[in-house]
Amino acid sequence: MSQAVRGHRKQRTGIVVSDKMDKTIVVKVERQYAHPLYRKVVKQSKKFHVHDEQNKAREGDQVKIQETKPLSKKKQWFLVEILEKG
Repeated sequence: MSQAVRGHRKQRTGIVVSDKMDKTIVVKVERQYAHPLYRKVVKQSKKFHVHDEQNKAREGDQVKIQETKPLSKKKQWFLVEILEKG
């Protein structure tokens, strides 16, 4: 094998909750899963700092983000596309 194969990069879909920083947005990603013992469906959310080079995303937009190399202490994701304007 002459070339190293790059691993699969994670992608998530979420809602922009903050666009106050320059070239950075905060995206809230929600997921649902069944509790292992009680089988109740549980909602869990997590916030990601995302790199937005052109400052296009606004608060309330639904966006697709992808994992990348660390860009700063908290930023390890970048904006792929805006799926729906909020």
